[in-house]
Amino acid sequence: MLRELLKNHNLILASGSPRRQQFFRDLDLDFTIQLREVNEIYPDHLKATEISDYLAKLKAAEFTGLRSNDILVTSDTIVWHHNKAIGKPKDVQDAKNMITLLSGETHEVITSVCFKTVNTTKIINQTTKVTFKPLTKEEINYYVDTFSPMDKAGAYGIQEWIGHIGITHIEGSYFNVMGLPVQLVYETLMKLVSL
Repeated sequence: MLRELLKNHNLILASGSPRRQQFFRDLDLDFTIQLREVNEIYPDHLKATEISDYLAKLKAAEFTGLRSNDILVTSDTIVWHHNKAIGKPKDVQDAKNMITLLSGETHEVITSVCFKTVNTTKIINQTTKVTFKPLTKEEINYYVDTFSPMDKAGAYGIQEWIGHIGITHIEGSYFNVMGLPVQLVYETLMKLVSL
């Protein structure tokens, strides 16, 4: 359906995330992957959605010379907790510290997506609240040492072991916590190609 509407467009996903790439495949979209090195630094005064919006737009700004039929999609996910942004861990100890912070508490996962064409730039975002049970030190160590949380905001994947045993409640989109508000992306692309 959307694939048919996009047949005259060149859809570019600018993400190295295997989860985002799989979501695009799951939507039955024909797309290419293009990556650019981006220094993900944002102004200190930004908060919550302002941060992820800024970073998604910053990633899109690296792509110049788009053609008339190109639709570029960039994205950024942060964890927002106690009025602070938590990104990806720097190392194993940082990952353990991050999950310890989230243990027994509720945080927000915010994903922003930027759609860029020759004529327009549109940003959408979605917020999901996630609650962890109090996790033991052994559970945190086991997860970080056994799985691969280093490429994930907040150092965890909801779809992995830690999500199965540790998350007691979510309010909002599950897929958003995995890194892409899939339903919103679908709706936005539908609107873009219907203009």
